[in-house]
Amino acid sequence: MYGKLYLVPTPIGNLKDITLRALEVLNNADFIAAEDTRQSLKLLNHFEIKKSLISYHQHNEQGKSEDLIGRLKEGKNIALVTDAGTPGISDPGSVIVQKCIEEGIPFEVLPGATAITTALVYSGLDTTKFLFRGFLPRENKERRPIIEDLKDRRETLIFYEAPHRLTDTLEFLRDNLGNRKIALCRELTKLHEEIIRLPLEEAVNYYKENSPRGEYVLVVEGRSEEDIQKEEMSKWENLTVEEHIKKYIDEGLSKKDAIKKVAKDRSLSKSEIYKYSIDL
Repeated sequence: MYGKLYLVPTPIGNLKDITLRALEVLNNADFIAAEDTRQSLKLLNHFEIKKSLISYHQHNEQGKSEDLIGRLKEGKNIALVTDAGTPGISDPGSVIVQKCIEEGIPFEVLPGATAITTALVYSGLDTTKFLFRGFLPRENKERRPIIEDLKDRRETLIFYEAPHRLTDTLEFLRDNLGNRKIALCRELTKLHEEIIRLPLEEAVNYYKENSPRGEYVLVVEGRSEEDIQKEEMSKWENLTVEEHIKKYIDEGLSKKDAIKKVAKDRSLSKSEIYKYSIDL
């Protein structure tokens, strides 16, 4: 009979954020696979949990997953933890989950701490829809296609960033997204937790004068409806009404549908626009 894998979220700062269920799983597991055994040992010692630790991190995830699968097939129960937060979210975990699914091995994902939702609510930005992108690549040639794909999204955008890369990333976001609102959430749940809310241009200037410290979650305003409408208007504001109608016809719309669309664009009645279409 197979054992079970448990993906156990750990506190992102304040150790009191551990759940009772997480402690129960850690106490009952045969082994604990840890991203950084030294960091996990601090957590386990704090809660007086003594277990064998297996190193499981970004650089050995593929090979070590096979080892863990073997132990699970022997009937061992394994708890997987990362340094802080939920395994699989910008941390090791997704590889072993895929292998468990392929092998038919049971696993459970425990709910728990994650910086994403904490920062989102702190930001004061739209929480009804959001898009988490994690760490952006270092090189412009790799991150530019990503931001091109995101810049027109209306969802609130969430990124992670390290302090030594923060200023460069803020400049990149400003240059590609414009001067949107941003919340910079630093050291969440820790002693020096700090939330700064301001436009991107001001954020760039602020961190040129104040050295970034600690890990950051960047919560950026999605593209506004007003901004999208302005861009749509710029596409036709220099066109005559006849040219505007013809533009939509050339794009494949019927004259009737083109008239409807132009009327909506210009906030005029369809009958008013129809007058301009008679000779087309």
